[in-house]
Amino acid sequence: MIDVQRLRVLRAVAEHGSFNRAATALRLTPSAVSQHVAALERSLGAQVVARSTRGVTLTPAGRVMVGAAESVAAELAHARQEVDRLGAGRTQLTVATFTSGGRLLLPAALADLTATHPDMVVHVKEAEPEDSLPLLRQGAVDVALAYHFDGPLPLGTGGSTAVRWTPLIEDPLHVVLPTAHPLADRATLDITDLAADPWVLGCLKTEAYLRRYAEHAGFTPEIRGTTTDYFFARSLVAAGLGVSLIPTIALTPHLPDVRTIPITAPAPARHIGVATLRRRDHAGAATLVESLRTAVAGAGPAH
Repeated sequence: MIDVQRLRVLRAVAEHGSFNRAATALRLTPSAVSQHVAALERSLGAQVVARSTRGVTLTPAGRVMVGAAESVAAELAHARQEVDRLGAGRTQLTVATFTSGGRLLLPAALADLTATHPDMVVHVKEAEPEDSLPLLRQGAVDVALAYHFDGPLPLGTGGSTAVRWTPLIEDPLHVVLPTAHPLADRATLDITDLAADPWVLGCLKTEAYLRRYAEHAGFTPEIRGTTTDYFFARSLVAAGLGVSLIPTIALTPHLPDVRTIPITAPAPARHIGVATLRRRDHAGAATLVESLRTAVAGAGPAH
């Protein structure tokens, strides 16, 4: 019999990359964490972590057990929700969403959901994909509206085959310039056309993309503003602080004094989709996914 607490400790070690940091997160001593992992290895007859002076990494067996740990945690969370539902007599659905996607895509889908499931209690949690997808895997949320750029989904340590990803929409980035900018009359722009301009960015992942692109193109972008809000970033562009990269769905509401220009193909894009757990059959989650697929048909801000 595999001890659930030992699985919980292994998952924390995988998440934090060391016994000491896992111990802090779990409010245990490093020695206790080490003993839990060693006991798990003895019960399995296999090594689950490789120890070194730089920390610990999962072995193939360890990755299998972390996946099992996440499944157990998700099922326990689901069981608690079911018990709460039985006590309250109402089904609950928790949705995690990133801000711009939630603002444009989620309201209409939630309206459909509440119309078809009037007794369902819906909770919405704002979270970026690197937070919402691990929460989904842990059973803390039922649905995650998320996105990724050119890399894989940020599923956390070890990834997960338990997550079902339903693509919704491609969300190309656009250049946003002050209307007085010398290039504001262009039909399209390459990012290198703006290599000498200062930048204002509304998302750390957009900044990371720009820096990767700039490094490949041979220039270093001057970042004069960073925010977590695309509307604020466009407002700073309108004030003349710099230029920006903004996803299509974040181009509303319209702002005067800025010009939005498509990027020369192939344009960088966010890949927006909705994630659910394969092993969980939740009628509200299925309804919300279908409603989101309908909602994307009406998404598309004026440039």
